[in-house]
Amino acid sequence: MSRISLDLLDAFVNVARQGNLTRAAESMHVTVSALSHRMRQLEERLDTRVFTRGPRGVSLTVAGQRLFDATKGPVADIDRALRDFCTHAGDRMLTISAVPLLASGWLVPRLPGFVARHPQVNLNLQSSESVVDFEREPVDAALRLGRGGWKSVHSEHLLDEWISPVASPALLKRIGGPRHSVMTRAPLLGDPSDQWRRWFEHYGGQPPASFVAGFDNSEILLHAAAQGLGVALGRRLLARPLIETGRLVPLSRRRMKAGFGYYLVYPERSRTHRGFREFRDWLYAQLDKEPPRFPE
Repeated sequence: MSRISLDLLDAFVNVARQGNLTRAAESMHVTVSALSHRMRQLEERLDTRVFTRGPRGVSLTVAGQRLFDATKGPVADIDRALRDFCTHAGDRMLTISAVPLLASGWLVPRLPGFVARHPQVNLNLQSSESVVDFEREPVDAALRLGRGGWKSVHSEHLLDEWISPVASPALLKRIGGPRHSVMTRAPLLGDPSDQWRRWFEHYGGQPPASFVAGFDNSEILLHAAAQGLGVALGRRLLARPLIETGRLVPLSRRRMKAGFGYYLVYPERSRTHRGFREFRDWLYAQLDKEPPRFPE
């Protein structure tokens, strides 16, 4: 077997972490075809398959899992060591991990402002829902959805997520009548035992006996509503672009806390990272908030 370059191993670890070639390619700033070629090279040199391709991404084979377990730590250690040798350059390299829906629906549209204000910062945005291991991964901070209180990291509450009913203009036209009464006459999307139950308990009204469809993904739920399938309790932050483009219409000024919020999560080492401090200040400015003092 010929020697395998660190470049191939680094690409392999990225794909294995993401479980998706497209997201891994985006995080590495390469094309999907180029990354696919690297993975084929790796498998040819190993003479074994390390990934199983599927419609939703890739998964590790038994051999792939063994390789990932053996290389993920050393690859991260090498990357961290190289960054330590280039302290000044490392201070300008900033890697942020963000949950996909927050990245695409809120962060990315605002990033041109950050890049224009801080052109010296080389920003690397990773879209992932995986928990970041700051000890092993070369990630400086993460934007995560949850309830906070994560151990061994600093977490700062950025904003709460709120939900409210939304529907497509086509559905409203088809149903007719006053907008405030649409929920009593239109098909509802979602889980009747969770958020809709809380909504009707809080604001009154009688939920239907059955719901037309349920979804395990908030973005798909909103797009189903935009297609006129029914009324959804949409997350306001994610629904905003669809509302602004006229694909969804709010049915009420009322809103309800979703029970979780968005947090900036980072390890102790990032407090001295100049690029991170600039990103943190910019992030709070987008929310019209003063950044809290770093914890002592």
